[in-house]
Amino acid sequence: MSTNVNLPALGESVTEGTVTRWLKKVGDTVAVDEPIVEVSTDKVDTEIPSPVAGVIEEIFVQEDQTIEVGAPLARIGEGGGAAPAAPAAPVAEAAVVEPPVAEAAQPVAPTPATPAPVAEPVVHAEPVVATPVAPEPLVAAPPVVAAAPVAEPVATVAAPVVPATPRFGSPYVSPIVRKLAHDRGVDLNGIVGTGIGGRIRKEDVLSAANAAEVATPVVVASAPVSAPTVATVLPAASSPSGAPSAPVSALRGTRVPMSRLRKVIAERAVQSMVSTAQLTTVVEVDVTAVSQLRDSIKADFLAATGHKLTFLPFFVKAAVEALQAYPIINSTVQGDDIVYPSFENVSIAVDTERGLLTPVVQNAGGKSIATLSGEIADLAARTRDNKLTPDELQGGTFTVTNTGSRGALFDTPVVFLPQSAILGLGLVVKRPVVLAGDSIAIRSMVYLALSYDHRIVDGADAARFLGVMKSRLEAGAFSAADLGY
Repeated sequence: MSTNVNLPALGESVTEGTVTRWLKKVGDTVAVDEPIVEVSTDKVDTEIPSPVAGVIEEIFVQEDQTIEVGAPLARIGEGGGAAPAAPAAPVAEAAVVEPPVAEAAQPVAPTPATPAPVAEPVVHAEPVVATPVAPEPLVAAPPVVAAAPVAEPVATVAAPVVPATPRFGSPYVSPIVRKLAHDRGVDLNGIVGTGIGGRIRKEDVLSAANAAEVATPVVVASAPVSAPTVATVLPAASSPSGAPSAPVSALRGTRVPMSRLRKVIAERAVQSMVSTAQLTTVVEVDVTAVSQLRDSIKADFLAATGHKLTFLPFFVKAAVEALQAYPIINSTVQGDDIVYPSFENVSIAVDTERGLLTPVVQNAGGKSIATLSGEIADLAARTRDNKLTPDELQGGTFTVTNTGSRGALFDTPVVFLPQSAILGLGLVVKRPVVLAGDSIAIRSMVYLALSYDHRIVDGADAARFLGVMKSRLEAGAFSAADLGY
């Protein structure tokens, strides 16, 4: 009896999916609920488990192929088999080989029947044994010294190619990383991922590939004088100033197909830019008060909540309060109507190996700093671990993207429909600032950039929204109820 594994519905608006990687092959045994294939949709990537236990008899869909929801992915049948009994044969053969050895030893026994001949060889054997033993080390020594430098570089070269620590489990490997490993000749089964949950990242593949490439040409099999110095590693490349340069990407000169997620992002970005009139307004905010508050409570906050206190939840809370004051920033366009939601669902942009994803903090209005911090940390971690459900990526009414986390002062983020605005958070930097009375002080400064749909949001609306955020953050007056821990 066989059972088909069909592509399940992975969200209300999901109608199809693309197979990104098969975790099992034909002939493999699977257990109930064991993941057998990874599928990518326009919302999320997920693993499809087996509904039954058995053996995979046939795979209907190949990698990078797209199918409709409900279509069969594979067929699983009842499997079974007996273990081969072949190992018994070698044991019997080994027993047969031993008697000739015993028989060969037998003729030695009758030889010493005559006492005189037996004593004579024994006497002569002593000087014969002593004579070759003395010169033998002298003759054998030179080959040993000559062989050492040849053998040792082999061991030195092999070490970085095969890591000593094995990789366990089946963490997600993006198509780009798998293609990179294939092109560089790196076995993913021999790599221990440094990403979250043991995920193998591009850097892990490049490190393994570079170790193999660098180790081979830099072996100097020169003099056998000192065995530990038979391998010399060349220094890392550096700029003329002496500072280390960025590693060269293995993607140079290659051509890889877009992932399904990248295609969706590209299509939505183009559609948004063509369908809306986008504009960006930027303000500069002094967040010294928030910085001081954060420094004073971050140890207690970590002990109470288990999360590190960053600037992000302060910005999100200030943004939610400004959205409630100016709901046009939180609105959507439906035909000739402007729809004002009665809630603030904040999408948080998360950078992942698969591309940009935006999980949603639902009903963010009224939530404390501690609650926002915990939910954002949880969503970001599960997004990078590919543990989100499709529903957690839907329903956002406003987006916050923290480009400052990568060192950017500010940018002009793109609004994604059906939303009307997106807030870009720049890097918080300390620098001299002219204060009231023309005094100069070192302050913590940040740029806030609001991109919006100019069809319904005017520049004055954007300025008022950012003004409310600026006043809230510069005051830094967050009460115990606002902090919530």
